[in-house]
Amino acid sequence: MTDAAKHPSFPEAARTALADTQLRHNLGHATRTIRAKRAVVVSELDDWEQLREAGRALKERIVRHLDDYLIGLEEAVTRAGGTIHWARDADECNRIVGDIIAAHGADEVVKAKSLTTEEIKLNEALLERGIKAWETDLAQLIIQLSDDMPSHILVPAIHKNREQIRELFVRTLEEAADDLSDDPRELAETARRHLRRLFLESKVGISGVNFAVAETGTVSVVESEGNGRMCTTLPEVLISVMGIEKIVPSWQDLEVYLQLLPRSSTAERMNPYTSLWTGVREGDGPQEFHLVLLDNGRTDVLADTVGRQALNCIRCSACLNVCPVYERTGGHAYGSTYPGPIGAILTPMLSGLDEAGSLPYASSLCGACYEVCPVKINIPEVLVHLRRKVVEHERQAGGLAGRVAPERLAMQTMARVFADRRLYEAAQRTGRLAQWPLVRRGKIERLPGPLAGWSSARDLPPVPRQSFRDWWRQRS
Repeated sequence: MTDAAKHPSFPEAARTALADTQLRHNLGHATRTIRAKRAVVVSELDDWEQLREAGRALKERIVRHLDDYLIGLEEAVTRAGGTIHWARDADECNRIVGDIIAAHGADEVVKAKSLTTEEIKLNEALLERGIKAWETDLAQLIIQLSDDMPSHILVPAIHKNREQIRELFVRTLEEAADDLSDDPRELAETARRHLRRLFLESKVGISGVNFAVAETGTVSVVESEGNGRMCTTLPEVLISVMGIEKIVPSWQDLEVYLQLLPRSSTAERMNPYTSLWTGVREGDGPQEFHLVLLDNGRTDVLADTVGRQALNCIRCSACLNVCPVYERTGGHAYGSTYPGPIGAILTPMLSGLDEAGSLPYASSLCGACYEVCPVKINIPEVLVHLRRKVVEHERQAGGLAGRVAPERLAMQTMARVFADRRLYEAAQRTGRLAQWPLVRRGKIERLPGPLAGWSSARDLPPVPRQSFRDWWRQRS
């Protein structure tokens, strides 16, 4: 999911992103727009909170009985004429997909937007076997043509503006006219002409999976452009790659998520394109269907009783759009397929604490992500849980041995002071006296020594002349 050799740590990458004013403008404008639209469509439903609770409860039940539902899905897909493949990790999944494509003699395939295939770096693995996988989602195509990486779960090219996209198309697409404007309609039409040939000529299509219904073997992809439907209906062979958690027990359960997902992601009342298929049918759509069930660390997440709620994620990106950290740094700073708050918890659990680095600390713990999550993933709770695991991991690895950790020492001292009323009140009196050289115009604008970094971007209110306890004693 990440490549430590290519991606700097989050603090380093965030520092670079914060210096890019164009990036911050693009992100700020896009996230504010999405937040405003989402608020409108959510407010239309009187039972929105009940829907969220239903979504959470269903996911919790799915996780508890995941093994049974997966076996049921395998049986249902097989009955409908499809083929199930089980993949333990990225390498096994990429090999399975590559073998299926090679068996049909194809060297070019069309691919619908899929975070799961991004996670396992499927495109790169296929290219090593001489197979070109063309992205057909407009934003994902932009990322592919610019040799970039996605920066948002829903809008992968959110960090690019129209002028940048126009220049990219003129440079990389034969269908782009030299006088192409940056009008969104002209840009979309250029991409459409490029993709039309690929849709009509490709023998094999690849998709992800938003939901799979265990009782019927039905697989679903929801999207906004229609490219996913072209990938899943026109080719002779369809390969769908699915994380094992993307399952729902019944059709009735699917109803809940088809209400929660569009409002939380694209701020729409329903998805423009909801494609559902069950196995194969002669003369109708692909005549060969393969469903690859991918683990890739998910059973390890399942074993974590606190962290397993991250598997509830339906990839709506609502948490990214409200996160003050993501809004200022963008997705590239996370160095992960899954950026933003959900990435800060999912990546460390799927990839391991060593590879994820400081991602559990890439949050202010403000809780905005928890408030908007359609399935009530308590991201702040999991972040704190992972931070504890990071400290324990470093201690076991010897990373904390033999060196003084000023922050840890300060926290231990504060814990002792806060636990004793007399020490706490003495510290208040000491702080009141010690702060006088630092207070300017009723606030502390700069702290001394190693604390200067904290006050470089924020002011600190001074310790008041009278504490609440002193005030209470005078009046009691």
